[in-house]
Amino acid sequence: MLSPQRAWHSRVVTSLTTELARQAPDLFEVEREMTIRLDDHNRPEPDVLATTAKYDPDRTWYAPEDVRLVVEVVSPESAHRDRTVKLTKYAQAGIRHYWRVEDEGDTTAVHVYKLDRATGAYAPTGIFREALRVAMPFQIELDVPGLIG
Repeated sequence: MLSPQRAWHSRVVTSLTTELARQAPDLFEVEREMTIRLDDHNRPEPDVLATTAKYDPDRTWYAPEDVRLVVEVVSPESAHRDRTVKLTKYAQAGIRHYWRVEDEGDTTAVHVYKLDRATGAYAPTGIFREALRVAMPFQIELDVPGLIG
């Protein structure tokens, strides 16, 4: 049985999907709630992802080698998985960029990670509560408070 989705979660996922799709170069597709097939037993469904795979209307999953960014928007029920389990699984699959979005009560925070190929683990590159500006996986500028309207 799933817990009801919070309005905050829904709004952040929609805003991120819209903004990333607007800013993504032609090489990228941005999707929400699509499965990544890590292996035969692990098919997580991140809240948002950016991929270089070509659009296919019949697609039901993406291969990790085509995914450049995964975004998980943390809810109380997913906090442990998003902060530990998924962080490790996405890194082991070689997905280069991972963002975790947290509701801090009075603000929203985006935790940004980049895969360190030498260790095979994510290294944090910043926590953004106001303006988020990154150059990878493509140029992205976000007004973090604006994600919830």
